[in-house]
Amino acid sequence: MGRTPGSPANREAILSAAKTYFERHGYEGSTIRGIADAAGVDPALLYHYFGSKDQLLVAALQLPVNPRDVVPELLAGGLDGIGERLLRRLLGVWGRDWAAGGPMIGLIRASATHDEAARLAREFFSREVMGRVAESLDMPQPRLRAALVGSQLMGLAMARFVIKLEPIASADPELLIACYAPTIQRYLTGPLPSDDRPLPPTRIGKGGHQ
Repeated sequence: MGRTPGSPANREAILSAAKTYFERHGYEGSTIRGIADAAGVDPALLYHYFGSKDQLLVAALQLPVNPRDVVPELLAGGLDGIGERLLRRLLGVWGRDWAAGGPMIGLIRASATHDEAARLAREFFSREVMGRVAESLDMPQPRLRAALVGSQLMGLAMARFVIKLEPIASADPELLIACYAPTIQRYLTGPLPSDDRPLPPTRIGKGGHQ
């Protein structure tokens, strides 16, 4: 029997179960029903408290921002300058999170040595951030574009905040934006080499478990 709906303990039980469940099964492999069973509550209670799986992950890992809320902001300005807007927004979030010793940078750091953390970061970031952006641009090869941008952004985060590779670690954000944004823009909206070979199955973009 599940816990009594509305109990204050329910929310904490859900968050605790969700954190463990996400780390064990990854983002794509986690379901609302599975997390609810682990927490001993009705699945409806998860929707009541958190609304969706991505919002539950943000709460469970105490991430400083929900990428789903950022994507419409990035797309509102159209294609021109979207690479710069994306990089500027993420550098701001990452910078604040790093200064506070926050969980987002902690997840990136853990992904370098733990397969579970790497899978969780990869699946969540590729689907909820870059997958949504790439699918919304209506450009050819959206999955490849999302992966290319993700490789740039995660590499930058590792170099600046985890490895602390100089002079990237101490560089002014505006310098990094000037260096990285044109490449990210090209990945998102420029022509890419054609490749007729099929890409492996993926769940980037719309859909996925709930």
